[in-house]
Amino acid sequence: MSVAWISVLCLGVCLLLPEPVSSQGAAVPIAIACFTRGLDISKEKADLVCPGSCSLKDLSVFGNIVYASLSSICGAAIHRGVISNSGGPVRVYSLPGRENYSSIVANGIQSRMLPRWSASFTVTKGKSASQEVMGRSVSTARPPTGKRLKKTSEKKTGNKDCKADIAFLIDGSFNIGQRRFNLQKNFVGKVALMLGIGTEGPHVGLVQASEHPKIEFYLKNFTSAKDVLFAIKEIGFRGGNSNTGKALKHTAQKFFTADTGVRKGIPKVVVVFIDGWPSDDIEEAGIVAREFGVNVFIVSVARPVPEELGMVQDVAFVDKAVCRNNGFFSYHMPNWFGTTKYVKPLVQKLCTHEQMMCSKTCYNSVNIAFLIDGSSSVGDSNFRLMLEFISNIAKTFEISDIGAKIATVQFTYDQRTEFSFTDYNTKENVLAVIRNIRYMSGGTATGDAIAFTVRHVFDPIRNSPNQNFLVIVTDGQSYDDVRGPAAAAHEAGITIFSVGVAWAPLDDLKDMASKPKESHAFFTREFTGLEPIVSDVIRGICRDFLESQQ
Repeated sequence: MSVAWISVLCLGVCLLLPEPVSSQGAAVPIAIACFTRGLDISKEKADLVCPGSCSLKDLSVFGNIVYASLSSICGAAIHRGVISNSGGPVRVYSLPGRENYSSIVANGIQSRMLPRWSASFTVTKGKSASQEVMGRSVSTARPPTGKRLKKTSEKKTGNKDCKADIAFLIDGSFNIGQRRFNLQKNFVGKVALMLGIGTEGPHVGLVQASEHPKIEFYLKNFTSAKDVLFAIKEIGFRGGNSNTGKALKHTAQKFFTADTGVRKGIPKVVVVFIDGWPSDDIEEAGIVAREFGVNVFIVSVARPVPEELGMVQDVAFVDKAVCRNNGFFSYHMPNWFGTTKYVKPLVQKLCTHEQMMCSKTCYNSVNIAFLIDGSSSVGDSNFRLMLEFISNIAKTFEISDIGAKIATVQFTYDQRTEFSFTDYNTKENVLAVIRNIRYMSGGTATGDAIAFTVRHVFDPIRNSPNQNFLVIVTDGQSYDDVRGPAAAAHEAGITIFSVGVAWAPLDDLKDMASKPKESHAFFTREFTGLEPIVSDVIRGICRDFLESQQ
């Protein structure tokens, strides 16, 4: 019996399986795994047989009628209606790549959109094989054990302790060459695997820097490590100059958008791989990245030797490109050989969420002052509820020397700055000071308190890059005018949220609040009703911050 060969991938291991041929000379289908991809098939036309009971939720399908080559063959066959979930023979035809793979739900499988792919395939109904021949085929289906299914489910979630949206900016220039380009892809794949990619963990995309930058895939395209590894494997070498600065600027401006999968409140990171040196100015690109709230990491490999330094525009390009020149955002490898030992240290950096303070989010790029009513009508027990209210808001934000800032002023007829924006730069200290604020007791002059806060709390930090917010909490009517001081605060760029309790007049609350009034003014009859308003104020601050960044 003659033997042909066909390449099938199963569980990450490439196997060569003999293709049985019947006594009449006709090829019979080869048994494959549920997860075998189109890109694992080397022939232009192949007859295969899918096992039964493939788990629909685990199948990766990209496209509708013509499928991206990283789609699972069996998933595509079920999606197309060629076979049912009970399995069966299919014929696969390899096709050129295409753009705009559409997304659709069919036969219980949700296919996914994909901007483009370099190879694709179609599936049609295959011919049935005899039971005798099928018995001799090698089955590569994943064993349906409970333990394996549980592990797969956990992997889909990803590493929850490493939340980041990461763009790998790889060097695809003639400077690196084809061989080192492949070693670079291998290293990036190892980093992606160790990150713990998943729906609730890190998401990654990839951009290739060469003469012109090219976004290979976005954050939203893949949410599992195996899909990312296949995508990286598919990337081709482009050549050209290593215009890293141009590529970094393009990535900062075009890659991190809601449409491409960026998540709110998650650090945005670009890991830039530079083999030797960039051909263009990278400092300006680093400034643009910071303006877009992107943390830039530079992974430099094979630094230029002394005789090459004359070709480098700026020998200090690494320090000028990174988010902060503190050693955290740069990483060096001597060459692309034996890089496995460098994977874990780089992953640990990328997963250190608390140091990713270069991402501009509403949680780390705001100054929030609380103006709290200490008048006699409040009472000590209700005053404690007021402090709990502002603590619950404050603890949501990333307070640090380069992050969010918190200040608090208590007022009656007089005003007392409990602490200013520059007094404490850790969340623990801020919350401790709030807990220990002493109740003043007295009258209610809210207008004077607003003017005092603008003058003594906000004016000293007028050059801060953070956006300014004032949260006013009061339980009664002010004895003075609030409209004028509030208008002056608005003109100074301060967004005001007014929170009224008990006898606080709605007109006063609206006069103080920023526009639109209905989303910046809140009221509750009881101090215990402050708790549900916490999330409203936080959402309001984040909404206003995002709108200001448009």
